[in-house]
Amino acid sequence: MDNYKIWLSSPHMGGAEVKYVKEAFDTNWVAPLGPNVNQFEEAISLVLSYSTAYHTAALTSGTAALHLALRVLNVEAGDVVMVQSFTFCGSTNPVSYQGAEIVFIDSESETWNMCSKALIQALEDFKDKNVKAIIPVHLYGMPAKMNEIKAVADLYQVPIIEDAAEALGSTYFNQPCGTFGLMSALSFNGNKIITTSGGGALVSKEKKIIDLARFLATQARDEAPHYQHSQIGYNYRMSNIVAGIGRGQMEVLDERVSQRRANNQRYRNFFKGISGITFQTEPNTDYFSNYWLTAILIDPTLNGGISREDARLALEAENIESRPLWKPMHLQPVYKGAKFYGSGLCEKLFEQGLCLPSGSNLTEDEFDRIFTALTKIFKN
Repeated sequence: MDNYKIWLSSPHMGGAEVKYVKEAFDTNWVAPLGPNVNQFEEAISLVLSYSTAYHTAALTSGTAALHLALRVLNVEAGDVVMVQSFTFCGSTNPVSYQGAEIVFIDSESETWNMCSKALIQALEDFKDKNVKAIIPVHLYGMPAKMNEIKAVADLYQVPIIEDAAEALGSTYFNQPCGTFGLMSALSFNGNKIITTSGGGALVSKEKKIIDLARFLATQARDEAPHYQHSQIGYNYRMSNIVAGIGRGQMEVLDERVSQRRANNQRYRNFFKGISGITFQTEPNTDYFSNYWLTAILIDPTLNGGISREDARLALEAENIESRPLWKPMHLQPVYKGAKFYGSGLCEKLFEQGLCLPSGSNLTEDEFDRIFTALTKIFKN
């Protein structure tokens, strides 16, 4: 079928996944945990280790990882957590699970991630409150300005939980994203840079944190020959079968990053000379984005009136998936009335922003279809 669906970011297997999944079946390790989980955790830790060893707990989702991070910090009702507004609800819902108040922080213009100036204003206003954590996000794989964010967090002595769900393979000053905070969350959802079909991980250089997270993720079962529980836990641990997919995916991580970055460059070449198009771009060579998704802004005042939605619908008419940038969480009905700090830059990003098809398995024919559709609206 010539007009089959081109997805925004579809899974891309490397080949070794089948071997590790088969190994789980052959050895009857189809129950939760097992050798694949151990090896997958070790592979993640190895990729993230920077100047010191990192530890990993493989989990059912990135959202579960953030939830456990908040549990480790004993976040509860009456506490405050400051979260980047320009993100997915997986960054915010775990805070609500714990009953804490969310304060939303705007983006800055270079990376589109958490603005340290807005953050310091919020922390100053809440200095008499119990602020338990700060959650910046490396959006679409672009490293946040962690040096600035860490400086503010250290000044107010508030721990950072990095949402690195989209940023495996990205670095900031040659340091892997996910290694700047006390803890960080990764996602291996079906559309991520690598996938386990569904899954995530919590990482930290503090072994005791990961040990506690693993305990909480296995229903907080106490040491006893019978089932005994002294606190509430969760069924959050990754299965051995799913981890087998992850082991195979980790073997092609570098290749997937290169392919996503190549996609990004192809779009830049296409839009060269077209007015009103701005890319999410590394500010300088200290930033290395995996460009998980290629994200652009479309300014209709500079291109003859073409909007983000015009472009999205033109692609949709050709059965090509694209997606608006995240709607800021402080604009979401579920968080109506929440406090927000900043100028509202993230609102403009949402209004003008579009994610283009970015899968590492896009073919030449698929790019031809994408560029033909974009040509109709931008070059005719």
